[in-house]
Amino acid sequence: MGGATDMAVAAAALHAGTVTQAVNILDAGSLLAAFGALGVAVVLFAETGLLVGFFLPGDSLLFTAGLLCAPGVGGAVHLSLPQVLVAAAVGTLLGSQTGYWIGRRGGRALLARGRSRKLQEGAARAEEYLTRYGHAKAIVLARFVPIVRTVLNPLAGALNVPVRTYTLWQVTGGLIWTLGLTLAGYALGASVPNVDRYLLPVVALVVLVSLAPIGLELLRSRKQRRAGGPAAGPTDEPDHATVPPAS
Repeated sequence: MGGATDMAVAAAALHAGTVTQAVNILDAGSLLAAFGALGVAVVLFAETGLLVGFFLPGDSLLFTAGLLCAPGVGGAVHLSLPQVLVAAAVGTLLGSQTGYWIGRRGGRALLARGRSRKLQEGAARAEEYLTRYGHAKAIVLARFVPIVRTVLNPLAGALNVPVRTYTLWQVTGGLIWTLGLTLAGYALGASVPNVDRYLLPVVALVVLVSLAPIGLELLRSRKQRRAGGPAAGPTDEPDHATVPPAS
């Protein structure tokens, strides 16, 4: 009797280990197959609210989730579009607001303690966005830039960006990002037969397209600097753009 119980426990543990190993948190398809819409909410919360989530696949996850909601896409995984849209919006908006309050509490010292070079580079770029573009534009644009969208939220809190300003524009940018990419994936899946067979190149293309607005903005700023003009328009509430480093 005891031997049979031990074998059952061992088999259950082996099965759990196999399932765990089968889930690749860096692969959107693997995450969606394992966790569905709930996985979308959790991943986006971690990516936008917790500094440890900067490596997670936000863009490709949203697009792939939308594609897997389309009626014409085959395969073992099929998701509900309303559930994915709600999960994406809730995870992103709650995560971003959480990141803001973490930065508000921890200050610049919180970001200074990070050991990741990519995280430090992302923090520098996020602060540059806030200074160059102003709070509203920077918060919206950062949604489409990996790592920056993770770091900008706590940085905005650390730099004392007003709560109302931050909340208004993070909600605006968050909805544009989540709903836009998810519905783009859904539209492609519904209009192109068997598009899921070419998922990897399609997702790569979508990520590049999502970065296009930032690239165009940077090119415009460089041209203005070379011409001797201002790098960007006036920022909103510039007196909040920087604070002295934490002691």
